[in-house]
Amino acid sequence: MSGNEIKIGVLATLMGPYAGMGEDAMRGVDLALSEFGSTIAGKRITVLKEGTNATPDYAQTMAEVLIRRQGAEIILGPLSGNEGLAVWEYSASQPNITFVNGNAAAQQIGLNNTSPNFFSFVTNGVQYSGGLAEYIIENKGYRNIITLGEDYSYPHAQIGAFTLEFCRGGGHVLRKFWVPLGTSDFSDVILAFPANIDAIYVVLAGTDALNFVEQYHQRGGKKPLVGGSVMNDLVAMNVSGAFTERIVGMVASGPIADNNPSPAWQNFVQRYRQMFPRGLTSPSLFANAYYTGLKAILLALQLVNGDLSDGQQRFQAALRQLEFESPTGTVRLDQRQQAIANIFITEVDRLADGSLYSRLVQTKRGVNQTLGIDEGEFRKIGLFTRDNPADCP
Repeated sequence: MSGNEIKIGVLATLMGPYAGMGEDAMRGVDLALSEFGSTIAGKRITVLKEGTNATPDYAQTMAEVLIRRQGAEIILGPLSGNEGLAVWEYSASQPNITFVNGNAAAQQIGLNNTSPNFFSFVTNGVQYSGGLAEYIIENKGYRNIITLGEDYSYPHAQIGAFTLEFCRGGGHVLRKFWVPLGTSDFSDVILAFPANIDAIYVVLAGTDALNFVEQYHQRGGKKPLVGGSVMNDLVAMNVSGAFTERIVGMVASGPIADNNPSPAWQNFVQRYRQMFPRGLTSPSLFANAYYTGLKAILLALQLVNGDLSDGQQRFQAALRQLEFESPTGTVRLDQRQQAIANIFITEVDRLADGSLYSRLVQTKRGVNQTLGIDEGEFRKIGLFTRDNPADCP
């Protein structure tokens, strides 16, 4: 490595079912870099990009490639939950490298983080669900729900948090359905759905979401859908066909709302459209996450004048102390180096030109990773898995 250069390695899914998400994540990286410029304290900032395929082993391998072959001193990424678990665990073996989460939303990364060199400036799957259960009980009258999600850490976190809040609010989760990542045929799952439900809470992403929604309606399914954070993201809504027709009106929750009136968000959207005229109509949560992560890195580098000596200790201390404005509001870290930030309840709606967007209906401010529950009490619940918390029929 050169004393006049700082190398930042970026990992995002550019292969497999989440490729579109990774592409927009990289746009967020370019946005942050354009805002800060190519130098800090006289040192050139070099961004090295590598694609992953949403599998843990490959994500760790590419992190090793960035560090050992390309000389990356800081890693931003990866994008999906199980990838994040692998890179988080790998970070413990690389104490002189700083890792900043891209958008991996597995609960374990934040709640059990003991790695002093791993930071998450983005909310996780648990936080994404904050306030959604209360909203649909009070405003939609849904009391009996089933859930459907991919069977790995991120949907476990989001569905677990939703189940906890929905059951505590008097709702009933009758059954949870789990499918492998990359499922193309949902027929057996759909046939097993009970009839006595008000809605289906769906945490699927990419082509999995498209396949399920189209097959559910082809088989005559009429129950309203409640969406996980990636169901109503513009990466999904930027497709054509039956999917977009069938999710209008869907309530969802997550870290962004497309029509957020905040000047910071509106400025972010304008800059995104100017820089990427062939991108999405508005930045996705992945663009926002990677922009926010790289902004945190660059702000901390400014605070230490680009000095990454002493095993990056001063740089990591600067990251811990950051409190800054992201496009979606103030971001700060808790004692486990996990973000505390805003979550938005939205409904899928149509613009005058017919395109879809997530319309803001409620903001939950400063959501932490224990959903406002005392940490000791929250830990007694245990990590959210496919079976925990239990259904509440």
